[in-house]
Amino acid sequence: MTDRKEFRDLSTPAQARDAIDGLDLAPDAERVPLDEARGRVLAERVDAGLDVPGFDRAAMDGYAVGGRDTFGADEADPVVLDLVGTVHAGAEPDVEVEEGEAAEISTGAVMPPGADAVVMVERTTETEAGVEIRTAVAPGDHVMLAGADVAAGERALGPGTRLTAREIGLLSALGVESVPVRGEPVVGIVSTGDELVRPGEDLDSAAGQIYDVNSYTIAAAVAEAGGDPVLYPHAGDDYDEMERLLRKAAAECDLVLSSGSTSASAVDVIYQVIEERGELLLHGVAVKPGKPMLVGRLDGRPDESADDPAEPSGGSAYVGLPGYPVSALTIFRTFVAPAIREAAGLPEPATATVTARMAAEERYGEGRTRMLPVGLVEAPEAVGEEGDATGAAGGDRDLLAYTVDKGSGATTSLVEADGVVEVDADTAYVGAGESVEVELFSPDVRPPSVLGVGEDDPALARLLDALDRPRYLAVGSREGLRRFRDGVPDVVATTAGSPAGDPEPLGAYDREWGLVVPAGNPEGIAGLGDLVDRELRFVNRGTDSGLRTNLADALADLADERATTRHELVEAIDGFELAARAHESPARKVAAGDADAGLGLRATAEKLGLGFVSVGTERVRLFANPDRAEKPGVEALVTALDERLAAILDELPGFGQ
Repeated sequence: MTDRKEFRDLSTPAQARDAIDGLDLAPDAERVPLDEARGRVLAERVDAGLDVPGFDRAAMDGYAVGGRDTFGADEADPVVLDLVGTVHAGAEPDVEVEEGEAAEISTGAVMPPGADAVVMVERTTETEAGVEIRTAVAPGDHVMLAGADVAAGERALGPGTRLTAREIGLLSALGVESVPVRGEPVVGIVSTGDELVRPGEDLDSAAGQIYDVNSYTIAAAVAEAGGDPVLYPHAGDDYDEMERLLRKAAAECDLVLSSGSTSASAVDVIYQVIEERGELLLHGVAVKPGKPMLVGRLDGRPDESADDPAEPSGGSAYVGLPGYPVSALTIFRTFVAPAIREAAGLPEPATATVTARMAAEERYGEGRTRMLPVGLVEAPEAVGEEGDATGAAGGDRDLLAYTVDKGSGATTSLVEADGVVEVDADTAYVGAGESVEVELFSPDVRPPSVLGVGEDDPALARLLDALDRPRYLAVGSREGLRRFRDGVPDVVATTAGSPAGDPEPLGAYDREWGLVVPAGNPEGIAGLGDLVDRELRFVNRGTDSGLRTNLADALADLADERATTRHELVEAIDGFELAARAHESPARKVAAGDADAGLGLRATAEKLGLGFVSVGTERVRLFANPDRAEKPGVEALVTALDERLAAILDELPGFGQ
């Protein structure tokens, strides 16, 4: 039996940063062709090897002249010069300009011998006598002299310069074919766990399998930080296989990142591999999410061609990330990404921090630094402003920050949050209305145009497609009404109950609900009474769902008919307390053969090819916070309701107005 590894003294976040900073991730410099250099960082200074331009050239269309021949010329008393030829761009001049002469010239053309200035064509007129010059020019006027852009031997670009389109343009002008650049750290990514399946492969949910999220999210994050990600096959929880993959990655990469198998459980053995095949520098950090982080060094796999094959071949830095996607990405972004950027020679990204007010109190007492994911919404004072979350277009904004914390295992937290509030380990709670600093996930983050909460509904999902940057949190009618009461969202959708106060009604429609059953209704289910009277497996919705509230009301009516209590009927239904999260979830349980009936909509049943037993209709109602009715996103929703709702309802069985 494997001994359990205990977390003892957790390292502080500062100690974790120091441990990672002490790892050597920087690869050797390399030379890359110019057409592959965009975004790379120069490793050495680049000097100009020639003048740019390499010749004196005309800066505009006109006539090449000796400036001395135009002295005194003006509109009232022009000078007439003899026209001796034409000089085109890209061609060597075949004329020479003598005293009293001019040559027609194109922009960018080589100045002909004898000429030292250009008269713009707009100040000239060709006549039978020659070229009439109506303005005086001095030597050098409208001429770019050789080396005026960059002179041979001049410092063109220095080390550490990130190559964008501008720098590549300059290098092209210098005739540079390839450039020395900082190497991109090669980062090997190994996800661990027997339960992982790569997207595109068959998934057996009944066996506890889940899709491998971390390999792809971490690879994308590595690339954004300036590294070169390499995906390795995922490792199971077998020690030998984990060792083989990790050491192979260590031999081929500058840094190895694993995710999962870093906690203190008996099956999480990755720390054993690091201790036995490298050096474990840190195990566990006082931060949430992300406590089970490892930092160390790892020997490469044995080199079979060496005199002593048992000796390691090379090695790399190593960081073990937690298995849950939110934890893994938070730890990567906080601790690992800065080290990759430094190794690649990239600067820290532009600071993207905004001040917001906490929408609700957040209590915390675990003694660890908390990386609290939050979403942002514009408060009433900010309505009508446009721009990004930093207020670049509209000045300072009044923003509310609401927590987006479904747990580290919830991948939707990755896209529903706009940034992170770092809460010190000694802070017991953050009060509602308290000012906090939100570190945005990028400077481009913008609050949603409209934030909605409430009932999960397919018609509303289609309606939101017509809006720009909406965000909708399907938390159910009851939870949606609570959040609406607290003043966080702009809009609420409810099928059970009405908002308190004086909300702004936006629109409403009906949807048919009932029992979703297998195709053909093999059990002959006719209504709710069958759930009570027969041994049928049932799947319900969560307690915050309006569908569940309406089911409870229907059972109350049935109880009245039978002269009993709703509680007695509920107790008789097998699975009444088995709650599924989304509106399609119970139907999918039925489709999988895990239930005889599930609470759902007619539209869902027909979409999945299942049977349906109607129980009734319910009204979906949309309300806006009255202080935000004129918010552009709310107004866009009203327009969509007016222009698109009827067509959407026609497409969905059981929906109507």
